[in-house]
Amino acid sequence: MSFRGFLADLKKGGLLKEVHEPASSVLEVTDRAWGKGPILFDNVDGHKCCLNILGTRTMLARALGIAAQDMVAHLASIGYDGPVREVNSSPFMECASKPDLSQLPILTHFKGDGGPYITSAVVVSQFGGKINACVHRLMVLGKDRLAARLVPGRHTHQFYQAAQAKGEEVPVAIAIGVDPLLLMAASTRVPPEKEFSYAAALRGSPVELVRLENGVLAPHAEIVLEGYITGQRASEGPFVDITGTCDLVRQEPVIRLTRMMTHIDPIYHGLLPAGGEHKMLMGVPYEPLIYKAAAKVAKVKNVILTDGGCNYFHAVVQIEKETEEDARRVIEAAFQAHGSLKHVLVVDADIDIYDPLDLEFAIATRMRADEDLVIHPNVRGSTLDPRSVEGITTKMGVDATARLERLWKFQRVTPKGQG
Repeated sequence: MSFRGFLADLKKGGLLKEVHEPASSVLEVTDRAWGKGPILFDNVDGHKCCLNILGTRTMLARALGIAAQDMVAHLASIGYDGPVREVNSSPFMECASKPDLSQLPILTHFKGDGGPYITSAVVVSQFGGKINACVHRLMVLGKDRLAARLVPGRHTHQFYQAAQAKGEEVPVAIAIGVDPLLLMAASTRVPPEKEFSYAAALRGSPVELVRLENGVLAPHAEIVLEGYITGQRASEGPFVDITGTCDLVRQEPVIRLTRMMTHIDPIYHGLLPAGGEHKMLMGVPYEPLIYKAAAKVAKVKNVILTDGGCNYFHAVVQIEKETEEDARRVIEAAFQAHGSLKHVLVVDADIDIYDPLDLEFAIATRMRADEDLVIHPNVRGSTLDPRSVEGITTKMGVDATARLERLWKFQRVTPKGQG
């Protein structure tokens, strides 16, 4: 489904709120969209801007065409080899001009932000005959310059380091307003160069790409910015990340833009930092990775990264327990699958993993601290965790499953079905 096609589907379903009065890109849009469902502003500094279109599991499942409760198992079953093809044109080529970011409703989200931020862009980079597509936050430095947060070790950063070693720049395409499933694929850890083919597998139809003047293949989008990651660096931040707390200010690479292309009447996709859409796209893609890793060591029923854990740091794994060692094996598998996990809770199949009260019940009645905790002190976690020290933290796993030798003691008795 295209970006506009998904918006049309939301509107048809009565799920898209439309705001017709003017709104400012500086703080006002964030204030009015925060905690809301899908919303489309007709006039943000004279331009269209939508937010929150994938802000819940229900919205993400709608894009996938499945029920929300089936999402993890569905994603775990999908491979990475959908069809990708190159085409000669795209609607984003309707209007081409010199880059001028002031012509887009790029949002300043919070007081104290380093500047306006592009947060929903799929950044496609190519170097050394390889291609990568992922999501990077991009801080506006001027009408044709951006500071890009490149996480060391990730593929774009690897391209950047290789280019720097040769005294070259990395050509990029920055696509804003893409098919929601392509955005999800670009947010997912997949094998190298498989983002577009994974998106095609998710949507069940080919992903089409257009080759730009700098040689980079770009997907269909509302807006595409063409340019190069340079050897220059600039201060990037502060930025409110997934935890709702400010990330560090760093010296990051500068992207110089060479061309801007848009629909005749483009719809800008704004993604609220620490909002539901941010958490869904950053966290949910790890759930099938945890599911598949844990399924190798136990009989897994479901996985969730909880809302209270920022949809990133806390995993709950539901298993059908067969041996007393299952839960501990699952804990270790989960930590291996998602390196930023801080806490893992393993529960039985009768526990509703979507109900915080049921999860607390499992801890209260099936976990004993001196036997059922797994502690890993001073290990690599996430720099996004405010409690970590340069990414070093302590991780904890909790076995809140019933003991097999006395299951009768843990079975819940209710009046249901008594007569």
